[in-house]
Amino acid sequence: MAAKRSPAALSSRALNRATLERQLLLRRTALPAKDAVTRLVGLQAQNPRPPYFQLHARLEGFDPAELSALMESREVVRIVTLRSTIHTHTAQDALTLLPLVQPARERELKVFRSGLTGVDPDLLADLSRKLVEERPRTMKELREELLVHWPDAEPRSLSNAARCLLPLVQVTPRGLWGRGGQVALTTVEHWLGRPAEPAPAPDGMVLRYLGAFGPASVKDMQRWAGLTRLREVFERLRPRLATFRDEHGAELFDLPDAPRPDPGTPAPPRFLPEFDNVLLGHEDRTRIIPAAYRNRNGVGNQVYGSLLYDGYLTGIWRVDRVDDTATLTLQTFADPGRAAREETEKEAVRMLEAMSDASAYDIRYAPFVDFGD
Repeated sequence: MAAKRSPAALSSRALNRATLERQLLLRRTALPAKDAVTRLVGLQAQNPRPPYFQLHARLEGFDPAELSALMESREVVRIVTLRSTIHTHTAQDALTLLPLVQPARERELKVFRSGLTGVDPDLLADLSRKLVEERPRTMKELREELLVHWPDAEPRSLSNAARCLLPLVQVTPRGLWGRGGQVALTTVEHWLGRPAEPAPAPDGMVLRYLGAFGPASVKDMQRWAGLTRLREVFERLRPRLATFRDEHGAELFDLPDAPRPDPGTPAPPRFLPEFDNVLLGHEDRTRIIPAAYRNRNGVGNQVYGSLLYDGYLTGIWRVDRVDDTATLTLQTFADPGRAAREETEKEAVRMLEAMSDASAYDIRYAPFVDFGD
């Protein structure tokens, strides 16, 4: 009887290149924005502008107006899903992901229970649904309406509980490119004109996650999704998956035919916005963020844009606009060298030309300190 072969080991660099390939970060792709949002299983959208910058870093000839038009036509929406954070999803994914992530939202509800003494959650959900489907409401408006019924409850606990219990979308013009708007909410079913679909088996979501973020461990996907107890799903899928080991011996799963480029494949510089999912999609993030630079792309509650060079986090950036000049300030964690600077500055100009309507651009380097200093 032949001895059982141990899974092949993948270096951190091999994982880096595999993930970048699937994230469309090894080369820009001529893909419609809607298809990219589907492929990436949504775009982290804690702020309105990052989804646009995420697509610019990945798509050839991306025009922010394309994603904005998808939002106006309700083909994509802004809704709380993965990790209980706001994501931009296609309408189809918003309806099918919700049942999968709802258990996590209900667990989150426990945080507010102390402020909900005497409040019937089912009644709260029913009343909140009627209010936001009557017309989109801000969280403040929703709180004030709910306090009429439960005057002794903690105000923010009431509105946060409604957010946990109901699938609420942020309606436009919030999130549109070049336009502002306060956060106003209604249910996804009301906004899209159709009900949420029955909860699908999580198997399909595991396969999609691996297609966008693999090879990956069970813990990686659990961290990305904000879910627990996915081990049995991976075990059920094991006969259909390839398995590997990382440099620390952790078991990784992958789609058998998914791309795993040569570790020496060049990776061009990319300016990613704050909260890009490629930085957040794994429990072990060293495939993108070197251990020495862990937590360097944020200070306290402030998170900055991230510069990838040679596939890894190497600095942070921001853009400031004064009159008609857009200034990109870049702080690198180490001296990148002349060639890297030239390549990075070329990409910076490309981003500014596409993502700013300023007539003049300036690129500045600064020592690594908190931008707020």
